[in-house]
Amino acid sequence: MTARPRPAAGRDREPVLDVVEYTDPLCPWAWGSEPEFRLLRARLRARPGVRVRWRRAYAILFDEGEDPAPDPAAEAAWYSGYVAEVCAHTGAPRPHALDRVALSSWPASLAARAAQAQGPLVAERVLRRLRESEFVLGAPADTPQRVLACLRAVPGLDTGRLSADAASPAVADSVRADRAEARRPLPEVLDLDGPPPHPGAAKELDGGGHRYALPTLLLRGPGGTRVVPGRRPLEAYAQALSEVLPGPWPQPRPLSADDALDLHRTLTAPELELLTEERAAPAWALRIDTPGGPLWLHPDEAAGHPALLNSRPGNETPFGVH
Repeated sequence: MTARPRPAAGRDREPVLDVVEYTDPLCPWAWGSEPEFRLLRARLRARPGVRVRWRRAYAILFDEGEDPAPDPAAEAAWYSGYVAEVCAHTGAPRPHALDRVALSSWPASLAARAAQAQGPLVAERVLRRLRESEFVLGAPADTPQRVLACLRAVPGLDTGRLSADAASPAVADSVRADRAEARRPLPEVLDLDGPPPHPGAAKELDGGGHRYALPTLLLRGPGGTRVVPGRRPLEAYAQALSEVLPGPWPQPRPLSADDALDLHRTLTAPELELLTEERAAPAWALRIDTPGGPLWLHPDEAAGHPALLNSRPGNETPFGVH
C-alpha cells in the first residue's frame, strides 16, 4: 500500500496576528513612537510561521466642525510648547515653532490611506513625509494643497493617482470608518490609570463619547485580545505579543545604518539607536537639525524634501476633504 503524501501546510493554516494601530499623521505622540513601532514590525517579521496583518486606523485628531480658536497665534504658541514637551520625552525631532495648529487631520489621513493603493513602501514614505510636515517643518499638511506640496517628489509616488484616489468615495468612507472605530474604545481603557506622561486612557470628547488615545495598538491572536494604549516601553508590547500569540518572539538582527536608511529613507536619533548596529548615521546621509535633534535623509529622499526646498503649492489639482 502506497502512503498518501501529506498535504503541505499552507499559509491558511498559520496562526494569524492582527494588529490595529490607531494613529493620526499629525499626532506628536504617534510621531515619537515611530522608533518603537518600526522595531516592533521588524520583530513581527522575524518570527516564521505567523501571518501578521498590521492595519492603521486614522482616528482624526483634528476634526472638522470644531470651533476656531479665538486667537490662532496664541493657540499655535501654546501648542508649540506642548509639542516641545512631548518631543523632549520621546527624543523625536521638533520644529522651532509651529505655523499653526493643524486645521484638520482629514487631508493627511485621506492621502495616507490613498497611498496604500501604490504599495506598502510608498505608503510608508507618504505617511512619514506627512508626519515630518508638522514635526520637522512646523507647517502641518492640513489642506489638500499643502498635502500635495509636502508630498511632491516622494520617491515612487504617483501624485496624480494619489490625488484622484484621495478624492474617491471609497477612500473617504474608509477613513470615516476608521474615525468611527477609534471612537468605540474597549472598556479597559476608559478609566485607565497608566504611567505618565502618556497614560493612554481614552480621551473624552466634547460632544460626548470617547476616542482611543493616540497611538494605541490593539492586538488579536489565538490567545485573545490585548490593548496597549498610549506610549509604552518595548516590554509592554512584548508582553502583549506573548499573551495573544505564545511562543518565541526572536529579536530582529539590527540593520546596518546604510541598510536602515535605504529601507526607511529618513531616520531620527532614537531610530538609529534602536534599529542599527552602528547607532550612528551613514556618512553619506543628509542631516537636518531641529531643536529636538537631527533628522537624517537618504539622498533620494532629500532630492525633493520640502525641508531642503523652498517649495510652494503649484498647479496640482487638490483632492477634496470629506
